[in-house]
Amino acid sequence: MTELPVIEPSALSAVPTGTRDGVLRFYFGPMDCGKSTLALQMNYNHGRQGRRGLVLTKHDRSGGPQVTSRIGLGSEAVEVHDDLDLVALVRGHAPVDYVICDEACFYTVEQIEQLADLTDDHGIDVYAFGLASDFRSQMFPAAQRLFELADEINRLQVEVLCWCGRPGRLNARIVGGRMVRTGEQVVIGDTGHAPVRYQVLCRRHHRSGDLGPSD
Repeated sequence: MTELPVIEPSALSAVPTGTRDGVLRFYFGPMDCGKSTLALQMNYNHGRQGRRGLVLTKHDRSGGPQVTSRIGLGSEAVEVHDDLDLVALVRGHAPVDYVICDEACFYTVEQIEQLADLTDDHGIDVYAFGLASDFRSQMFPAAQRLFELADEINRLQVEVLCWCGRPGRLNARIVGGRMVRTGEQVVIGDTGHAPVRYQVLCRRHHRSGDLGPSD
């Protein structure tokens, strides 16, 4: 009879501790399509079933460490800074079953890799929400990496309309009443006091810079 190998206690640390595979999902869409609302709803639903979660955000319109939606919902959250190690953060809050990542388009590419590590190495479900492209219609680096790594990619189906009635797909940056195409990739607007605001346009009017009839 062949004897079974003896596993030394020191070798157990090399054995993955997760009991199930995690999933990395990315939900994207233009401004006003309900990304933050869905993130809050998902956190509520999972928490109701006894799952333990952590909510993260970056550059929320409120200016604070919270997730807020334009329809008035909100929740406290952990603010993600560029040098924050997300694996260490989540493991420090263990046990965690899932992570909600709002405004994930503003994370670093390295942090997106860390989200994949959480799913692959620790069996944690990660639900990321954010824009796909910036005001120039160019993809955010973090969003591009999510498109490359995510198990599931979902365009949110809440319809946002351009002023002309066509589906709104792209976010235009408005400064001084005019659409701009140059500047920092990330500038927070629509806060009530910032000189910058954003407007969702269809592809045709984003390319032409037509903001529609003035009020």
